[in-house]
Amino acid sequence: MDYILSVNNLTKKFSNFIAVDNISFGLKQGEILGLLGPNGAGKTTTINMLLDLLTPSSGFIEYFGQDFQSNKQNILEQISFASSYIKLPRSLTVYENLKFFGKIYCLENNFLRVQIEKNISIFGLDSVKDRLTKDLSAGQLTRLMLAKAFLSNPKVILLDEPTAALDPDITLVIREFILKERESLNISILLTSHNMIEVQEMCDRVIMLKDGKILDIDTPQGLASRVKISKVRLLVSENFKELVNYLKKINLNYRSIHNLHNFLEIDISEQKIPELIFDITHIGVKYTQISIERPSLEDYFLKIAKN
Repeated sequence: MDYILSVNNLTKKFSNFIAVDNISFGLKQGEILGLLGPNGAGKTTTINMLLDLLTPSSGFIEYFGQDFQSNKQNILEQISFASSYIKLPRSLTVYENLKFFGKIYCLENNFLRVQIEKNISIFGLDSVKDRLTKDLSAGQLTRLMLAKAFLSNPKVILLDEPTAALDPDITLVIREFILKERESLNISILLTSHNMIEVQEMCDRVIMLKDGKILDIDTPQGLASRVKISKVRLLVSENFKELVNYLKKINLNYRSIHNLHNFLEIDISEQKIPELIFDITHIGVKYTQISIERPSLEDYFLKIAKN
């Protein structure tokens, strides 16, 4: 399969520590690929190598079928990057920052002006466009970084925690914008995030990294399905003690939720849920509320992080 970005046997060592350990993956045209993992998994090191900020110890990277090391200038003109952890020039205003980076990408004046105005509006920066960067909040800085990343209509964008420090309403707008831009411009995106809902909603596939190694690559739904335990939530109105005794007898894990002693969350395999409902009804347990939560990407992430 042809990939717009190919990573082959990539390794990065720092003295005796291996931060990235022989990983290989590909990013398809128009795909949003998630890069997940606990802290220290190697996500940032991988992105830094993809941006030529770090030199790989071994392995190689290709963009658009071209070797990255041999074609850096041409390739870097076609990719972009945003991270809430990178600092922008503090003495420039929001508008001046966007104009500055537009000039770095050699964007034509009329096109740049249109792009700046569009992105200022989309990312909710209208009220602060003349404010110095040093006076922006963390959320405003994140929005400015994203506005910068989409200025040049790049072919590939690397997004490192793109909605960190943002309010939920702005986060939703930005997610919708990213998905719309992907659809209209066929942009390929590599995304890191600790927001599992964001990853589940946006990513076509997800790479799971741990200790510098790739543990799995699949769709968000495919990874979630690796977890076999569902959660049944019951708000019990009668015979609560009988329910607890039954759960102890068959060795099911349970816990109180919402600080209510009679509101239980029970861990159980999906196949055994009908049997659970039948048995507790048979022993006279009555409930006023029931919900079933199937495994999510977050459940998979927590399982991997703990092991």
